[in-house]
Amino acid sequence: MALLGGCIPTDTEGGGTSTIYMIVFLVLIFAMFYFLMIRPQRKRQKEHQHMMEELRKGDKVITAGGIYGVVENVSEDSIVIKVESGTTLRVAKSSVALKREM
Repeated sequence: MALLGGCIPTDTEGGGTSTIYMIVFLVLIFAMFYFLMIRPQRKRQKEHQHMMEELRKGDKVITAGGIYGVVENVSEDSIVIKVESGTTLRVAKSSVALKREM
């Protein structure tokens, strides 16, 4: 902060001008951080949550571990997927990375 304070001209009479500039600068930095990082992440989380709620039997999915399968059963916190070899796996709903289109 001392570095930023040295770059902003100070008003020798008022003394409060540099403080106002510093506050405005910090608010702008926080706003940029929010709109470039926090807001898009929340949007992705909402989309993923919606996708998990919409999972139905027969949906083709890919897990976070890269396993491709078809949903056989859906419970509150897990799903059973059937992989190509015919094996069924129970995985956490949150581990489903995306739903494939047919």
